[in-house]
Amino acid sequence: MRRFLIDGRIIDGEPNAIQSFLSRAYEQETRPHCLCREPPIPMYIARVEGNYIVKRMPLSGRAHDPSCPSYDPPYELSGLGPLVGGAIRIGADGRASLRLDFPITKRGSRKTPSQPIEPAEAPIRNEAKKLSLRAVLHYLWEVGELTEWRSSWAGKRGWGRVRASVLGAAAQMTVQGKELSELLFVPEVFHPDDKAGIATRRTATLAAAQASGTGPRRLMLTIAEVKEFKPGRDSQRATLRHLPFPLIIEEAAWQRLNARFKPELELWRSSEDHHLILIATFGISACGVATIEELAVMVVNENWIPFENVHEQLLLKRLSGLRRKSIKGLRFNLTRDRPIVSVTLPDLRPAPVAMFIVPAAADENYERIVAEMTSARPEIASWVWRVADGHMPRLP
Repeated sequence: MRRFLIDGRIIDGEPNAIQSFLSRAYEQETRPHCLCREPPIPMYIARVEGNYIVKRMPLSGRAHDPSCPSYDPPYELSGLGPLVGGAIRIGADGRASLRLDFPITKRGSRKTPSQPIEPAEAPIRNEAKKLSLRAVLHYLWEVGELTEWRSSWAGKRGWGRVRASVLGAAAQMTVQGKELSELLFVPEVFHPDDKAGIATRRTATLAAAQASGTGPRRLMLTIAEVKEFKPGRDSQRATLRHLPFPLIIEEAAWQRLNARFKPELELWRSSEDHHLILIATFGISACGVATIEELAVMVVNENWIPFENVHEQLLLKRLSGLRRKSIKGLRFNLTRDRPIVSVTLPDLRPAPVAMFIVPAAADENYERIVAEMTSARPEIASWVWRVADGHMPRLP
């Protein structure tokens, strides 16, 4: 049973049983503390689909006891490790300050299609100092606890819950002194009986991206599920779910997307069960046309868990039917030739298990880094699937 310290009072029970306490603490902006360890660990309260949920603070997951639902594997085992302290800094208030590797304002003319297209695995500039678009998406997914899964959650995670988790995570982050949620647009689930209300709220949110006057134009971020890409007259159009108008992608940005994210697009097109999540900077012209400046994508399975290849997809499918909790590791800024922990199983005893997938084309350096990662964390057991050896090993 969870135990929280809220406003000097110890509260026992699962969040569903203590909604009245969480509601009051949410309205009063009181921060709960988890009592899984001493001293108690600060957390925050998010409102998701009318319910109040206690969530861990950014980068605090490894401070919780492995038996605690708020436990998260050490960030050194994923692509998050190189970013901590540089691109991501935690302030005294517990909020994460982000440094971005892409602009959120626009000045001058748009890039032309004649500019060279970067290769699919182009190195990311200042990988430890700034966050790429993909890294921002991964960080929101991780802080929003959307990388976690257990079989009892089947059928309970739709776009409404995903949206609330992403916005709740963004509220714990700042960019250039502003709350990230103020720069972020995530479409609401469409409900016919609330069509007018959704349109009004959408218009109010998108007003920040509307061009007005001269000088630098403010851009916004959007995170949404792609329904389809369609060619336009001299550009591409991204049709997003729960959004009644397309976003324009000019040819240069479209070519960069296909060069950098070819594996993600291939995986998405391979099955109707896969979702493609888009993150993009965009602005709205004076005549009301929304145009994407830069974009990145991430493919997720039917449970909204990200995966990189068919081997991860198979592992996640095997784990999805188990009652035990699994936590997906993410790449952030790291290129595909660098190993990360694919999945962590925190509930296993006597120690959590970190699961690695070594691709068939991996070289000796890849194996050496995997060995260094496992030896650096002796308190965590390891499970390794070397794809070149054949079938997946027995699950721990």
